[in-house]
Amino acid sequence: MTKAPTQKSLQAAVTVLGLLGGPAAIAFLVNKAFGPDENSDKVIEVAKEEYKKSGAAITEPSYRGLFPKRQLWTPKLEYPLWDNDWDGKRKTIANIRQINTEKLKFINKHGVTRHIILVRHGQYDQTPEDDSEHILTELGRKQAELTGQRLAQMCNGSEGVFASSKIRVLRVSDMTRAKETADIIAKYLPEVKRDDPDPLLNEGFPAQVLPLRHEMGVNMVQEVDDCHGRIEEAFQKYMYRANLAEDIARLVRNDNLHDAEEESIKKSKLKPNDQHEFEVIVCHGNLIRYFFCRALQLPPEAWLRMSTFNCSLTYLMIKP
Repeated sequence: MTKAPTQKSLQAAVTVLGLLGGPAAIAFLVNKAFGPDENSDKVIEVAKEEYKKSGAAITEPSYRGLFPKRQLWTPKLEYPLWDNDWDGKRKTIANIRQINTEKLKFINKHGVTRHIILVRHGQYDQTPEDDSEHILTELGRKQAELTGQRLAQMCNGSEGVFASSKIRVLRVSDMTRAKETADIIAKYLPEVKRDDPDPLLNEGFPAQVLPLRHEMGVNMVQEVDDCHGRIEEAFQKYMYRANLAEDIARLVRNDNLHDAEEESIKKSKLKPNDQHEFEVIVCHGNLIRYFFCRALQLPPEAWLRMSTFNCSLTYLMIKP
């Protein structure tokens, strides 16, 4: 049983504001602060004993005796440095070391911003073991209806409040509860293209968990081995900056940005709304938390420090 929050507990709702779409729904609730019981010597010792019983503990180095060291995420750059080439897209430009502040401003102004809206599925019946029977409850269907209406409002805009947003595609995992949620949402987005369900977006344990959570009740080493590679592949597949148009990439190499901007304005075929791409991904809480950590270049092992709500919107804006 989860204990009630103590005086030191922390709860903070994070609302992510969309550039064009106005306020998004509540994205995250930061979990209660982990009290002494969560990382007590007893809990750590129990975790170490459980790990010692696994085959992995015998055959490979560990991280502080808690899990295989190979399962600890290793960033390209030491924390807290920011990796400007996190998705490899900056290789489009000849020499990243020559991009100064003015050139980056030019790219941000003339490039395409991607808006990724992650939707957790609605409440579902967890009683059956088979995924095909994990159907939405009545409340879950109502949640999906409301989320569909909110996304339609973002598409259509609100006069005097925020502009319309063109959603390019609706994506979904291959699990029943997510597909049912996407089906309901799609009713409110009749002109939006739908992609086939993608098993890469299925639920799973994306990374190890720090601080320790003694109530997990699963073999985390095996779960992470089974799921991490797939979920990381999904992150790289869907979380990236838009490709720089060749004319923009070429112009940025020039030193005279005034002339480059004038030429770009004449040649560019982008209308204001075309500089923003929106897509919706209906998936699962663990993936959303992992994507959030990876996108912000935070340690992925922190994913369980956050909670997501059924049919909540998590809004990530990826600048060019």
